[in-house]
Amino acid sequence: MSQRTLRLAFAGTPEFAAAILWALIEESPHEIAVVYTQPDRPAGRGRRLRISPVKALATSRALPLYQPKTLREKVIEEQLAALDLMVVVAYGLIVPRPVLDAPQHGCINVHASLLPRWRGAAPIQRAILAGDTETGITIMQMDEELDTGPILAQARVAIRPYDTGKSLHDRLAQRAAECLIRTLDHYAAGAIRPMPQDERLATYANKITQSEAELDWAQPAAEIERMIRAFNPKPVAHTTLNTLDLRVWEATTLDKTHKLPPGTVIGTSMAGIDVAAGDGVVRLVTVQVPGKRPISARDFLNGHPDFATPAR
Repeated sequence: MSQRTLRLAFAGTPEFAAAILWALIEESPHEIAVVYTQPDRPAGRGRRLRISPVKALATSRALPLYQPKTLREKVIEEQLAALDLMVVVAYGLIVPRPVLDAPQHGCINVHASLLPRWRGAAPIQRAILAGDTETGITIMQMDEELDTGPILAQARVAIRPYDTGKSLHDRLAQRAAECLIRTLDHYAAGAIRPMPQDERLATYANKITQSEAELDWAQPAAEIERMIRAFNPKPVAHTTLNTLDLRVWEATTLDKTHKLPPGTVIGTSMAGIDVAAGDGVVRLVTVQVPGKRPISARDFLNGHPDFATPAR
């Protein structure tokens, strides 16, 4: 099959989308004719406007950039009608039917799971939380529902025992770019037969909330450890131990039994802070006091010599 250069629109917002846009620019023959990303948002303590990673990349490459509050604008349909295809990656805005139909070959979406598993906003974190051993990338035709469109291609990615939300995100972004670039020419040439999703297998990856990241020590140690990995680097698991608020960046489970109330600090050492879970023990390895940087448990204990170990 001869390679064809496509004129593309790209719609995306976070780092995951920016990594894929970078690969399209650097590693594919296709032209990025226009980029859409969400409007700048206030963030941080000063509530200053923060640009998205996709905007930063598009601006650095002098790509035509638009930040509409909504895609329900006639001018956007007109822009897309002159293009071959729109690639959508974690854009965060609804894509209405007239926009889906505007490009010659419609719109395709890059999603960080093996659909129909983990449709929705947080597929990477939900896969880790569930204890999945495998996830992946799905390229699909877009329709008006949430991640329900026919599948064009998939690529599998193993979830390693020590993967965090960040490490899995980065590997998935790389695999997504590779899968997308392979898919584009075949799709435009009509060489891919879209496959419908099996609705019986659908699960949903709801958005992660800050309150959800509060550790519940009554849960089994393995589940708590997965929470800590899934919520690294955002929103970061947090807890209160011995009246001190801590964010927990890294932990491991210990093959120990106990008869103590969940949440009890049962030991401290240079290796970490051991905490009783509902079933088993969790050793905190990297922690953070609010307003400070993350540090090893060893450094934390050196700075808090009076951190109590009430149970012996």
